[in-house]
Amino acid sequence: GDDITSGKVLAIELISFLKDQLESFVSKKGLILGVCNGFQVLVRTGLLPFNKIGKMDATLALNDSGHLECRWVKVKIEKSKCIFLSKLTSDTVSLDIAVNHGEGKFYADRSTLKKIENQSLVTFRYVDESNNPTQTYPANPNGSLNAIAGICDPTGRILSIMPHPEKFVDITQHPNWRRFKDKHTKPHGAIIFENMIRFANQS
Repeated sequence: GDDITSGKVLAIELISFLKDQLESFVSKKGLILGVCNGFQVLVRTGLLPFNKIGKMDATLALNDSGHLECRWVKVKIEKSKCIFLSKLTSDTVSLDIAVNHGEGKFYADRSTLKKIENQSLVTFRYVDESNNPTQTYPANPNGSLNAIAGICDPTGRILSIMPHPEKFVDITQHPNWRRFKDKHTKPHGAIIFENMIRFANQS
């Protein structure tokens, strides 16, 4: 459904045919995860960033590079309202995660960006080798404003991320896994999903 723009067709169908069901699911404190194309869909439905179905406050635009980005990048988990990530932050450690997208640039106007930041809705940021948020290519693969790689809604129950954590749940999925000094390194994507499972088990 990306022939118009990424995520647009599915977003229209969700709003047109399943709006009541979505609103009911969210009101019952359901959990929603969107990865890559899922991020695009959630933003285009209005579920992100402010949980307003039918109102689009941000977008995922074409990469500044002008082409598909298909490689590994580093991201940092931010302190946010996201209940999926409540036990995780990476102030000193960055995570290696794969990206595969042509429209991944998070964009919103200045006032919306300020609101997102002030409400602690940023869940992931692209970082450089020093673990600092960056606008510089290729560490920021798409030019996302404020280096945003993922966000959540104000309830913390809707999470999105543009990179693919599910592509690093086994150590051998990393291209340099043989060079890891610690052969027991936990796959960085697995860390995220394991934290989600812990949350579900405690709920």
